[in-house]
Amino acid sequence: MNTLQPDWSWTNTAIGKVQAENNRSADTHLYKIELPQAWGVDLYVKDESCHRTGSLKHRLARSLFLFALVNGQINQGTTVVEASSGSTAVSEAYFAQLLGLDFVAVMTRSTSPEKVSLIEQFGGRCHFVDNADEVYSAAAAIAAETNGHYMDQFTYAERATDWRGNNNIAESIFSQLSHERHPEPAWVVVGAGTGGTSATIGRYIRYHGHATQLAVVDPEGSAFYPAWKSGDMDTVTGTSSRIEGIGRPRVEPSFVPGVIDAMFQIPDAASVAAMKHFEQFTGMHAGPSTGTNLWGVWQVVAAMVAAGEKGSIVTLMCDGGERYAGSYNNAAWLREKDLDPAPHLQVIEDFFATGLWNG
Repeated sequence: MNTLQPDWSWTNTAIGKVQAENNRSADTHLYKIELPQAWGVDLYVKDESCHRTGSLKHRLARSLFLFALVNGQINQGTTVVEASSGSTAVSEAYFAQLLGLDFVAVMTRSTSPEKVSLIEQFGGRCHFVDNADEVYSAAAAIAAETNGHYMDQFTYAERATDWRGNNNIAESIFSQLSHERHPEPAWVVVGAGTGGTSATIGRYIRYHGHATQLAVVDPEGSAFYPAWKSGDMDTVTGTSSRIEGIGRPRVEPSFVPGVIDAMFQIPDAASVAAMKHFEQFTGMHAGPSTGTNLWGVWQVVAAMVAAGEKGSIVTLMCDGGERYAGSYNNAAWLREKDLDPAPHLQVIEDFFATGLWNG
């Protein structure tokens, strides 16, 4: 924990730099994905890979830096430390470099080399641990050793972003849908890493009185789904996720179950299959957490079609597939990890042929 007295002159300049970076940034695209017309369902994918640091976590990193700056936790010379599965660390390294600060990312050794390279490209350094449940204590220890600040995205993600609006992702989605035939989506489908994105979107929906429902997808082994299903947020634990960026071995403090209408537990191989199908279907090269989103989306679409419901669904393209060239886009790596997408690809293909979900 940084104990130095804040230099508010430096802080004001730093906040101005972060705000200027935001002002230079255009909103991310909301793409309409054409589905069979007879289904009566419109699908939109918000492409968060458009950010400078290539993922949805760019928004979170900006919010976390502003939150720490206004609270006097980051000052001139502060070493910023984060526990991350990769993408948040890439984005935080970028903002640390913008402010001239040292940055250390604590992550498991299984993090993709492409993400490690990006962190280092933005001036950060990586500290590796063997298991996902070790990142918290290791990050806190490094922050203490350097008299730095442990950003702790898993605790502060849900409170660093203004869920009422103020240019958050939910406000952006509803604004971009305003001229569509179904401007109020029937469903928004997102994954949970910190829980911050689902908390922001869910709170925004409730605050503004929308009829939209929120579905959260969770990879196999993660603690979020069984905790939500049982209502036990305190004792449920999980395993390290094989889908980078989402799923956690514990229920994170930023996870807000009360805003969620439905959850789906997604097999890891199904996430890979949906990622691959998405590229074939749209030409968009997404990462595996986007595949997790889409496996949930297809189930929601199928349920709407079966019920004769019309409407729109929104999900997120969390990052691009180029970050996973050596892993999820590598056939040998998938075999080594026992992730065979073929049976799940067949489920998606059958769904598009019949409109029926048999996953």
